[in-house]
Amino acid sequence: MNAETAPAQKPKSSWVNLVVDFGPLLIFFLAYRHFSPAGEGDTIGTVSAVIKGTIAFMIATVIALGVSKWRLGHISPMLWLTTVLIVGFGALTVVFHDAFWIQIKPTAVYLMFAAVLFVGLMRGKPMLKYLLQSAFEGLNEEGWMKLSRNWAWFFVLLAVLNTALVFTVSFDTWLQAKLWGFTVLSFVFTFSQLPMVLKHGMGEAAKEEVIENPPHD
Repeated sequence: MNAETAPAQKPKSSWVNLVVDFGPLLIFFLAYRHFSPAGEGDTIGTVSAVIKGTIAFMIATVIALGVSKWRLGHISPMLWLTTVLIVGFGALTVVFHDAFWIQIKPTAVYLMFAAVLFVGLMRGKPMLKYLLQSAFEGLNEEGWMKLSRNWAWFFVLLAVLNTALVFTVSFDTWLQAKLWGFTVLSFVFTFSQLPMVLKHGMGEAAKEEVIENPPHD
């Protein structure tokens, strides 16, 4: 088979997915840290840092869309929906000078994804496959349904955790938990799904793709 007749290979995702998924949040964290006031009790300085970090977050998210299209050849529906909510809640944060909006954004994202997945389950459709635009090699329909169900409940858990943090801890603590705690939780949960998807037909070679393509906010 020559180059003209060979099927096009799927672009390698690996580090690109990590940058697209978690890069904007890291930019938000670094920008907020950079502009945060040195001493405690400077409410105006903290709000200013949140706003500047939010603007950086919004810009980085839009850039991530371009990177996804450029390197992966597509933009998943999940990334589109997340970007719309980031820009929307980010704009509310900037306009009203209130960090609450960017903090509650993850809750809105988690609940939206959970709702989409639960509606799909009621209709007998594994909506996670369409949100991710991924076809994990060998995974059968039953496996996709179980994966959609498990992620739906996990999103509900994350929504509850995020909301609890918003109302009980400082912005700085919330941001630390969002960047490090929620990211670790998502990867641990993703790893926990491997035995199930392998049992439902997914090949060993596709494990890396599952780990590289976890749903995210």
